[in-house]
Amino acid sequence: MSTSESDSTSKYPQDLVAIFHASFHPTQGNIIDWCTKASEDLDLENLEFSALPSGLHLVEQDVVYFTKDGQQGVCVFRLRKTSEQGHRGVRLTSLGILLAKSHRPRPWLHINALKELTDTIYARVEAGGSGVLQPTEDDWEPARVFFEERKLRRSDLGGAGDWTGWSAELDGPYSNPGDTNPTLHLPHLLRILGPSALTLYKYVLGRKRIMIYTLPPVEVASILCRVAGDLCFDAQSTGSFSNRLSAQHKEPIHVIGMVTLNDTDRLRSESMTGRGWIACTTDALFLEKSTYYDLLIDLTTYTPNKSSRPTFYTPKIVPGQPNRLSTVRFAWSDVKLWNEIDRILQLDPDNVSGHTCCGPPSSSQSPKSKSVTAWTDAWQVYEDVCIICAGLWMGSWRGNSTMSYSTANGPENWGAVHLEGDDDLSMGGTYVRSVGMGIEGRPAESPHLLGASGSTSSKAPRRVSAMSWSSGKGTIVNSVPSTPTSTSAGKARQVSTSTTIVPPAEGEDSVALDHIHDSEQASIQRRTNQLLTTMALLQTFHAHTLFQLSVLEDILVRQGVAPSLAADDAGNRLVSLSPKDILAFELGPLSSLDAKYLEWLVEEYAGSQVKVVIRRGWKDLLGAIFGYG
Repeated sequence: MSTSESDSTSKYPQDLVAIFHASFHPTQGNIIDWCTKASEDLDLENLEFSALPSGLHLVEQDVVYFTKDGQQGVCVFRLRKTSEQGHRGVRLTSLGILLAKSHRPRPWLHINALKELTDTIYARVEAGGSGVLQPTEDDWEPARVFFEERKLRRSDLGGAGDWTGWSAELDGPYSNPGDTNPTLHLPHLLRILGPSALTLYKYVLGRKRIMIYTLPPVEVASILCRVAGDLCFDAQSTGSFSNRLSAQHKEPIHVIGMVTLNDTDRLRSESMTGRGWIACTTDALFLEKSTYYDLLIDLTTYTPNKSSRPTFYTPKIVPGQPNRLSTVRFAWSDVKLWNEIDRILQLDPDNVSGHTCCGPPSSSQSPKSKSVTAWTDAWQVYEDVCIICAGLWMGSWRGNSTMSYSTANGPENWGAVHLEGDDDLSMGGTYVRSVGMGIEGRPAESPHLLGASGSTSSKAPRRVSAMSWSSGKGTIVNSVPSTPTSTSAGKARQVSTSTTIVPPAEGEDSVALDHIHDSEQASIQRRTNQLLTTMALLQTFHAHTLFQLSVLEDILVRQGVAPSLAADDAGNRLVSLSPKDILAFELGPLSSLDAKYLEWLVEEYAGSQVKVVIRRGWKDLLGAIFGYG
């Protein structure tokens, strides 16, 4: 490899197989009017529909994630005003890229550069003065240079598609300072979805078909697709949980991204694989095509002014009647896990204000909006009361399990419910739960991040070792810093706020420099907090996944239906689950969603020939409640 190629490899991931430009033509519809490919055999047919989904004319710019024949890509949309005849005053265009297949494609690493490239090309066209906004061959030269720098050169992609854990993903060689990694939006999307995020988690781990319906802009829905796939990415990438329990599929759930009505055949073929998929769409007709998915998330019901959440639906198929959608809410068994997730989110509440996707409602609301908010608050109070009752009811059943994500240290707090604030934070300073008390919230900052004076490094923490899960067992917790920083009640600050002030040069305004310095420090602090919060949340989901799979393994082995122990058996085999067995998963014996969830797990880890039978007789229920049988 030449020196120039080596320098380019260190600067850019070289994993592109195509770059293309899609636009809306007045008479031809969506078309690809320019492209460059690494191989002429690469088929880009119908890619223009994913790059220009319906309704995008309502926004001026957007980012769309998509897939084509198993290859992931991303495009930057622009609505450009024009006076050209026949274009109705605007041009709808998208400049996109397609990546090579790999275990962990990362199209977001090219987002910032792709946005700059889009602006450069369109600026050149507008500077021509001809009034025609269609780029010429010369105008595409920056795109050709961009593609040559980043196109595929090695079959192994130079490591650009490898997966080595979340530490390297979020804070290592694959991270970038622009915060374009969708996974970093996990805390904000959890705040939007609320406890229903755990319903989404069950469908992801169960490898079901998930459709997200949204109105433009579509970037948030595209990010949600990726984040949902990341909830179980580490566990599903491993494939084999142990030598006695292995998954039927060796790849994580397929994140398809944007789909349109033109993709119905593709959705059918994807569904037949059993791997599961996550997609988003702007086509409202999918609301009537409920046979294509198992879970529908309607983002259009989320409006900050109304303080409402997205609505979850499941298909309700009745023979002889049109397909309908039925609203689904989180199960009571989700309360305990959500308390832990909410505890982690509360550790960094200030991080909400920097993101419009989950920011607080606008202060200037109409009387109607205030009325709606008041009713929403009243409903929230009702939900909180129900959660408290459920927590007390659940807490009387059983003690805490050793492999659980729980924050309790005994049966008396098993069903403890946390609604506001953090009970484990002292008023005087930072307190983080120690080893043996479950997920502590966020990993402590690595010692090498601090200089001799204790000041924070100018870079975000690199490769936080506390989030390495190579062992696949339980939770790894760092120790508490010896000197807690001064914080307000309910906040945990693990990043040193002491800084080294550089004296201003002669003639410079020290006040202006201090303002710039404070702004930079605040940006570093925000990114650090966001990173640590995201990694703690991912660790919580991963620990919970390992816990439930370990319980499933014990039950399958005990009943003699694990694949390795019953490989010679013929025909369907039955797994009988009593309420006590369901409680071992920390699920609800009376919940239909939890029962389906267990069926999905058994099908994935024991095979489709193994069927689940839930015993719900009154003797079984009494035995679970009073602890006998």
